[in-house]
Amino acid sequence: MTPGERSRLVSVVVPVHNGAAFVADALDSVLAQTYAPVEVIVVDDGSDDDTASIVARHGPAVAVIRQPHAGPAAARNAGVSAASGEYISFLDADDLWPVDKLAVQVAYLDCPQAADMVFGTAIQFSGDAADHPFRLGPDADPVVAALVPGGLLTRLETFRRVGPFSSQWRVGEFIDWFARATEMGLSSHVLDHLVLFRRLHDANLGRQDSAARIDFTRILRARLERRRGELA
Repeated sequence: MTPGERSRLVSVVVPVHNGAAFVADALDSVLAQTYAPVEVIVVDDGSDDDTASIVARHGPAVAVIRQPHAGPAAARNAGVSAASGEYISFLDADDLWPVDKLAVQVAYLDCPQAADMVFGTAIQFSGDAADHPFRLGPDADPVVAALVPGGLLTRLETFRRVGPFSSQWRVGEFIDWFARATEMGLSSHVLDHLVLFRRLHDANLGRQDSAARIDFTRILRARLERRRGELA
């Protein structure tokens, strides 16, 4: 890898906890990207299923960090700490990327007037078959703004300016991070381009743990309190 290539490296952090059912599909979608070079960092957050052996099948193309179970925020932070790319992106272990996700977003960030953070659109699908996503209902529009970790690309330096994900939240840590980034004056842009296939299933943390969803309200309240403090 030349110095120029190294500077344009994209680090992709994949946090996973007991993701044996889906993690291979997620990693395959990263490794199939038309953009290169890509550094793939899996953070195994205390899995006790077959996650480790499934990840290991991908060989040296995937770096693995193992830690005791600490939640998705801590897992993503561990991956960021190990990242060495110019750019940083995230993919949950149950989601998928279209093959041109990184190529399109890197091209945007390379534009002189680009925003600090770039997203795109997502299609939500349900079920276990990665190659057969389907619409959630005849009246549902599955194309949504991908304002989630899997839809983001930003420079690693930009991410570190905002700071790590807060591990005090069981869910919603990205909402908190994005709010802090916005409060700092960082800009974002949503491309009219598909960048994420987001899988909905019963084991999604936000759906599985109803008590944890209280965090969403607390995050919004914390943001309001910060804004009041700025205006005082």
